[in-house]
Amino acid sequence: MELDFGAAVRDFRDELRDWLAEHLVGEFAAHRGVGGPTDGAAWEVRLAWDRELSAGNWLGISWPQEYGGRGLGLLEEIVFEYEYARANAPYRATGNALDLLGPMLLAMGSEEQKKRFLPPVLAVEELWGQGFSEPGAGSDLASVRTRAERDGDQWVVNGQKVWTSFGIHADWLYVLVRTDPDSQRHKGLSMLLVPADQPGVDIRPIRNLAGQDEFAEVFFSDARTGADMVVGEVGQGWRTAMGTLGIERGTTLLPQQLTFEREADALIELARERGALHDPMLRRRIVDAWISVRIMRTTNMRTVAELVAGRTPGAQSTTAKLYASTRHQQLGHLAMELAGPAGQIIGEDYELVTRQRSFLLSLAETIYGGSSEIQRNIIGEQLLGLPKDPRP
Repeated sequence: MELDFGAAVRDFRDELRDWLAEHLVGEFAAHRGVGGPTDGAAWEVRLAWDRELSAGNWLGISWPQEYGGRGLGLLEEIVFEYEYARANAPYRATGNALDLLGPMLLAMGSEEQKKRFLPPVLAVEELWGQGFSEPGAGSDLASVRTRAERDGDQWVVNGQKVWTSFGIHADWLYVLVRTDPDSQRHKGLSMLLVPADQPGVDIRPIRNLAGQDEFAEVFFSDARTGADMVVGEVGQGWRTAMGTLGIERGTTLLPQQLTFEREADALIELARERGALHDPMLRRRIVDAWISVRIMRTTNMRTVAELVAGRTPGAQSTTAKLYASTRHQQLGHLAMELAGPAGQIIGEDYELVTRQRSFLLSLAETIYGGSSEIQRNIIGEQLLGLPKDPRP
């Protein structure tokens, strides 16, 4: 997948390509493509790589210079993400803060919050975890029960969060809490910034199917944070959270796309090795997988073009997550089927090859970031104008 974003950013692209060629070497090159949004592999290597990116001033491309960014535009940021994925560099360990917290603070945070938290993010000095989902509030995020009560110049937090990505590494957590005890659903919520290193915060790892502990559950027992640690307005946390999730769904288009295309190419190569291309039914399924990643490419490029033009992305941006997650799972199932018995053999200490790890981790893609059931409701109600599901 080769894209030309035009003469306006060609110098920037060439500078980035030269830097990656010079610095993506040694241990970093040996870990090309390692990790992901739910893949904690080679964490220390990825953290070191993020510090290398920080030293080269490649983090926060579009963030204002007064907070440590480069002050460039959206197009340069898109070019960076594309070229970064094209080089198959390690997945950034600071992705949570760079892709979610930072844009949220830039859009809704106070000036004091921006000055306090954004520079350490870009310097890879502080890591962040997201405290949204709870045992009884996953895709139905409006049901959160973790509460925060005002005590003088502090907030006191009690409750539980779950599925906190890379939570065991977090120095800070941005947490959706209920600050109005009499409120229900979307009302009375607030977004708090809470330090993780304190007696009232207990973070416990959760091991996933791939044998990794990138998820965590977090227990708050009279944990405290300052009264000035509310992002946006008190009681308006739902609007802040939805803005953050909108950012999340818009930042992974090109890196995710290139990952899927590499997996489709590997699938075709595996089919050749296995002689499966002579089977007309398998050949048809392989062609279908190849077509699906090209459809994703076209859809993603439409969204990128609309963003660059300053327009609100069209309906395809709403359907993209559902399509990509379900098709990626089908791609993984087919790859494992083609691998045959070898696909079930793992290495020492549960060591997995790329194909196995991708297949196992893809099983969660139809759940996190909005389950497929929720996505279908959104598409049906907001895009197609169908009646809303009855509420109990």
